[in-house]
Amino acid sequence: MRIAVVGAGGVGGYFGTRLAVAGNDVTFVARGRHLEAIRRNGLEIRSPLGAVRAPAGSAVASISELGPVDLVIVAVKLWDTDDVAKQLRPAVDRGARVISLQNGVHKDTILRRHLSDEAVLGGACYISAFIQEPGIIIHNGTLQKVVFGDYQREQTPLAQTFLAACRTAGIEAEISSDIERLIWEKFVFLVGLSATTTAIRQPIGVVRAHPRSRALLRDLMAEVVAVGQASGVSLDEKFADDRLTFCDTLPAGMTSSMHNDLEHGNRLELPWLSGGVVELATRTGISVPRNQAVADILAPYELGRPPRD
Repeated sequence: MRIAVVGAGGVGGYFGTRLAVAGNDVTFVARGRHLEAIRRNGLEIRSPLGAVRAPAGSAVASISELGPVDLVIVAVKLWDTDDVAKQLRPAVDRGARVISLQNGVHKDTILRRHLSDEAVLGGACYISAFIQEPGIIIHNGTLQKVVFGDYQREQTPLAQTFLAACRTAGIEAEISSDIERLIWEKFVFLVGLSATTTAIRQPIGVVRAHPRSRALLRDLMAEVVAVGQASGVSLDEKFADDRLTFCDTLPAGMTSSMHNDLEHGNRLELPWLSGGVVELATRTGISVPRNQAVADILAPYELGRPPRD
């Protein structure tokens, strides 16, 4: 496949490199020193599953430099989605389809403001990976999975082709016939993980071990379930309890990308996580006091580490 990966961070860098090593024609859109390192030395993945490296020179600085592609994987931070969607219109006009592996439930709505509904595949990924230094991605643990599907539920040949490409690359992958529900299910977990690890400044092991922070984790996820149900998504009433049990299976040191961004003084995806829950709850008339509290606590850090007087 001819694949473009817009955003070569932990998610895009990991999956794009695996696909490139398996023989697909992958081009990364990257920035700054990360771009320079990929052009010079390729993109290296350091993982318990084995180290792999995408070839040198497999990166460009902008979407406008891409040649014809079959699929565009969007993996930028959520605040860049609107701008990226506008830039992808020429690629879509040439026949490309787009799949976002970003966080949250707002991403595809933003993409479809600028691209046709048929061009956008729904997608979700499950991985913990970060840029360690320019040109090097660290994969934490062995979880690395993508799930995707057409919103129209009748899966197109491209979805099947991408499934085969992922599996050949050693990526755990599957097609979902109800991708909207699956994206919301991930959102439930993601909000709980990101909110607690970031607000408490500790990995999931610490969060789940204390009764009060454990209750906070469960309540945050239960609020997302309630908002999803009010938005017309068929989420199980006990899904928050199911995800709490799932959290008990995670490595104690696992954290979230938002916690990682906070620790490094970076901008946070807060408006699309707990802040996004608050926004959607306002539309549907649902009370979400736990997510509101997290959004308020983290608000001073939303644009990065606040200056000190």
